[in-house]
Amino acid sequence: MSLGPVGASLDPEQAENFEDMEKQFAVKAVQHMATYWAILEKMRGSRLRLTKMDDEIYEHFKRDFPEFDPRETIIEDEMKSKKGKERWRTFMMAYEKKVEDYNFGTMLRANPKFEYGEKETIFAMRMQFYAIEIARNREGLNDWIYDREHPGEDDKKT
Repeated sequence: MSLGPVGASLDPEQAENFEDMEKQFAVKAVQHMATYWAILEKMRGSRLRLTKMDDEIYEHFKRDFPEFDPRETIIEDEMKSKKGKERWRTFMMAYEKKVEDYNFGTMLRANPKFEYGEKETIFAMRMQFYAIEIARNREGLNDWIYDREHPGEDDKKT
């Protein structure tokens, strides 16, 4: 949605709607975050599929971001730099007609070793979330979440 041409005045009644939209976005992003965490508590990430296209997304991500190490903390400034934005935009546009809400904002943990928290969470686009979390899940980096909730449980039961 556009605010209109640069220099145009903003209708105060419309501004209220933007605030409502921001609130709705925040609610949806938090719900997505909580739902994903609840799933990881019930199933090992290494056995989870986030989309029907996980394999394609994973291979594409590895090809376009070969330097990315899913074990490491994401450096948000690099991800959101001009170069980073261009790389991610190119990656994400491949899914414009394939993945619903591919460019919707969501929350992403900066490091797979930590829970969501104020300092551990960054704002990302849905396709960034999918690419990074699929990579983390493939490497078993989110399995600790399930293991913590199910101590002593045999690996074969999940």
